[in-house]
Amino acid sequence: MNFIPTKLKGAWVILPQPHKDNRGLFARTFCAKEFGARGLADRFVQCNTSWNALKGTVRGLHYQLPPSSEVKLVRCTAGALLDIIVDLRPDSPTYLQSTAVELTATNRLALYIPQMFAHGFQTLEDGSEIFYQMSEFYAPKTGRGLRYDDPKLGINWPLSVASISEQDLAWPWLSELGD
Repeated sequence: MNFIPTKLKGAWVILPQPHKDNRGLFARTFCAKEFGARGLADRFVQCNTSWNALKGTVRGLHYQLPPSSEVKLVRCTAGALLDIIVDLRPDSPTYLQSTAVELTATNRLALYIPQMFAHGFQTLEDGSEIFYQMSEFYAPKTGRGLRYDDPKLGINWPLSVASISEQDLAWPWLSELGD
Protein backbone atom coordinates (compact mmCIF):
# COMPACT_ATOMS: atom_id res chain seq x y z
CA MET A 1 0.00 0.00 0.00
CA ASN A 2 1.08 3.55 -0.67
CA PHE A 3 0.19 6.20 1.92
CA ILE A 4 -0.31 9.62 0.33
CA PRO A 5 -0.70 12.59 2.71
CA THR A 6 -3.54 15.04 2.11
CA LYS A 7 -3.27 18.77 2.80
CA LEU A 8 -4.89 18.10 6.21
CA LYS A 9 -2.36 16.77 8.71
CA GLY A 10 -3.09 13.20 9.73
CA ALA A 11 -5.47 12.42 6.85
CA TRP A 12 -4.19 10.03 4.20
CA VAL A 13 -5.22 8.57 0.86
CA ILE A 14 -4.39 4.87 0.79
CA LEU A 15 -3.51 3.45 -2.62
CA PRO A 16 -3.52 -0.36 -2.75
CA GLN A 17 -0.80 -2.05 -4.77
CA PRO A 18 -2.67 -4.66 -6.82
CA HIS A 19 -1.09 -7.88 -8.00
CA LYS A 20 -2.65 -8.66 -11.38
CA ASP A 21 -2.80 -11.86 -13.35
CA ASN A 22 -5.17 -13.55 -15.79
CA ARG A 23 -7.78 -14.04 -13.03
CA GLY A 24 -7.96 -10.34 -12.12
CA LEU A 25 -6.22 -8.79 -9.16
CA PHE A 26 -5.47 -9.12 -5.48
CA ALA A 27 -4.64 -6.19 -3.20
CA ARG A 28 -4.19 -5.71 0.52
CA THR A 29 -6.40 -2.86 1.77
CA PHE A 30 -5.38 -2.84 5.44
CA CYS A 31 -2.38 -4.06 7.42
CA ALA A 32 -2.14 -3.31 11.17
CA LYS A 33 1.67 -3.38 11.00
CA GLU A 34 1.86 -0.84 8.16
CA PHE A 35 -0.72 1.47 9.71
CA GLY A 36 0.83 1.19 13.19
CA ALA A 37 4.33 1.91 11.83
CA ARG A 38 3.00 5.28 10.61
CA GLY A 39 1.31 6.09 13.92
CA LEU A 40 -2.14 5.46 12.44
CA ALA A 41 -4.99 3.55 14.04
CA ASP A 42 -4.35 -0.15 13.64
CA ARG A 43 -7.50 -1.51 15.30
CA PHE A 44 -11.03 -1.20 13.99
CA VAL A 45 -14.03 -2.32 16.04
CA GLN A 46 -16.93 -1.76 13.68
CA CYS A 47 -17.58 -1.88 9.94
CA ASN A 48 -20.49 -0.19 8.17
CA THR A 49 -21.76 0.08 4.65
CA SER A 50 -23.94 2.71 3.00
CA TRP A 51 -25.68 2.01 -0.29
CA ASN A 52 -27.15 5.02 -2.07
CA ALA A 53 -29.75 4.73 -4.81
CA LEU A 54 -29.38 8.14 -6.41
CA LYS A 55 -26.53 10.08 -7.96
CA GLY A 56 -26.26 13.35 -6.02
CA THR A 57 -27.09 11.87 -2.60
CA VAL A 58 -25.34 13.69 0.26
CA ARG A 59 -24.56 12.10 3.63
CA GLY A 60 -22.85 14.06 6.36
CA LEU A 61 -20.94 15.91 7.62
CA HIS A 62 -20.72 13.61 10.69
CA TYR A 63 -18.32 13.15 13.62
CA GLN A 64 -18.26 11.90 17.21
CA LEU A 65 -17.02 13.87 20.22
CA PRO A 66 -14.65 12.47 22.87
CA PRO A 67 -14.57 10.04 24.48
CA SER A 68 -15.99 8.36 21.37
CA SER A 69 -13.97 10.21 18.72
CA GLU A 70 -13.30 7.82 15.91
CA VAL A 71 -10.89 7.20 13.10
CA LYS A 72 -12.55 6.13 9.85
CA LEU A 73 -11.09 4.24 6.94
CA VAL A 74 -13.50 4.54 4.01
CA ARG A 75 -13.59 3.21 0.47
CA CYS A 76 -16.10 3.04 -2.36
CA THR A 77 -17.07 -0.53 -3.24
CA ALA A 78 -19.60 0.28 -6.00
CA GLY A 79 -20.05 3.36 -8.15
CA ALA A 80 -18.30 6.62 -7.30
CA LEU A 81 -18.43 9.41 -4.75
CA LEU A 82 -16.72 12.61 -3.71
CA ASP A 83 -15.61 12.21 -0.10
CA ILE A 84 -15.21 15.39 1.97
CA ILE A 85 -13.44 15.77 5.30
CA VAL A 86 -13.21 18.84 7.54
CA ASP A 87 -10.57 19.33 10.24
CA LEU A 88 -12.35 20.14 13.54
CA ARG A 89 -9.25 20.22 15.77
CA PRO A 90 -9.13 23.80 17.18
CA ASP A 91 -5.35 23.64 17.70
CA SER A 92 -4.67 22.49 14.13
CA PRO A 93 -3.19 24.85 11.52
CA THR A 94 -5.84 23.49 9.11
CA TYR A 95 -8.78 24.03 11.50
CA LEU A 96 -12.08 24.22 9.55
CA GLN A 97 -10.31 23.50 6.26
CA SER A 98 -11.60 20.70 4.06
CA THR A 99 -10.30 18.42 1.39
CA ALA A 100 -12.07 16.25 -1.17
CA VAL A 101 -11.05 12.87 -2.57
CA GLU A 102 -12.85 11.03 -5.35
CA LEU A 103 -13.32 7.42 -4.28
CA THR A 104 -14.52 4.95 -6.89
CA ALA A 105 -14.91 1.22 -7.22
CA THR A 106 -12.44 1.48 -10.11
CA ASN A 107 -9.65 3.50 -8.46
CA ARG A 108 -9.94 1.44 -5.21
CA LEU A 109 -8.56 4.34 -3.13
CA ALA A 110 -9.31 4.55 0.58
CA LEU A 111 -9.36 7.64 2.77
CA TYR A 112 -7.97 7.56 6.33
CA ILE A 113 -9.87 10.10 8.43
CA PRO A 114 -8.40 11.03 11.84
CA GLN A 115 -10.33 11.69 15.03
CA MET A 116 -12.20 15.01 15.19
CA PHE A 117 -12.71 15.31 11.46
CA ALA A 118 -16.21 15.72 10.07
CA HIS A 119 -16.92 13.36 7.20
CA GLY A 120 -19.45 13.38 4.41
CA PHE A 121 -19.82 12.46 0.77
CA GLN A 122 -21.86 12.97 -2.37
CA THR A 123 -22.53 10.10 -4.74
CA LEU A 124 -21.44 10.62 -8.35
CA GLU A 125 -23.31 7.59 -9.73
CA ASP A 126 -26.59 5.82 -8.99
CA GLY A 127 -26.11 2.73 -6.83
CA SER A 128 -22.93 3.90 -5.10
CA GLU A 129 -21.78 2.12 -1.95
CA ILE A 130 -19.22 3.11 0.68
CA PHE A 131 -17.56 0.76 3.19
CA TYR A 132 -16.41 2.18 6.55
CA GLN A 133 -14.01 0.74 9.12
CA MET A 134 -14.35 2.52 12.49
CA SER A 135 -11.91 2.67 15.41
CA GLU A 136 -14.71 3.28 17.95
CA PHE A 137 -18.23 2.00 18.38
CA TYR A 138 -21.14 4.16 17.31
CA ALA A 139 -22.13 6.35 20.26
CA PRO A 140 -25.33 8.30 19.49
CA LYS A 141 -24.93 10.58 22.52
CA THR A 142 -21.61 11.93 21.18
CA GLY A 143 -22.66 12.01 17.52
CA ARG A 144 -22.65 15.44 15.90
CA GLY A 145 -22.73 17.00 12.48
CA LEU A 146 -22.24 20.14 10.45
CA ARG A 147 -24.40 21.49 7.65
CA TYR A 148 -23.11 20.24 4.32
CA ASP A 149 -23.81 23.68 2.80
CA ASP A 150 -22.40 25.89 5.57
CA PRO A 151 -20.94 28.95 3.81
CA LYS A 152 -18.16 29.16 6.42
CA LEU A 153 -16.87 25.79 5.18
CA GLY A 154 -17.07 26.78 1.51
CA ILE A 155 -17.42 23.21 0.23
CA ASN A 156 -18.13 22.96 -3.50
CA TRP A 157 -20.33 19.92 -3.98
CA PRO A 158 -20.15 18.83 -7.63
CA LEU A 159 -23.86 18.05 -8.17
CA SER A 160 -27.25 19.30 -7.12
CA VAL A 161 -28.46 17.46 -4.03
CA ALA A 162 -30.78 14.63 -5.11
CA SER A 163 -31.34 13.22 -1.61
CA ILE A 164 -30.35 14.16 1.94
CA SER A 165 -31.75 13.18 5.34
CA GLU A 166 -33.78 15.49 7.55
CA GLN A 167 -31.15 14.99 10.25
CA ASP A 168 -28.37 16.21 7.95
CA LEU A 169 -30.44 19.29 7.06
CA ALA A 170 -30.96 20.01 10.76
CA TRP A 171 -27.30 20.18 11.83
CA PRO A 172 -26.34 23.64 13.10
CA TRP A 173 -24.46 26.30 11.16
CA LEU A 174 -20.97 27.02 12.47
CA SER A 175 -22.12 30.53 13.38
CA GLU A 176 -24.66 28.94 15.76
CA LEU A 177 -21.87 27.05 17.50
CA GLY A 178 -19.88 30.21 18.18
CA ASP A 179 -17.06 29.26 15.82
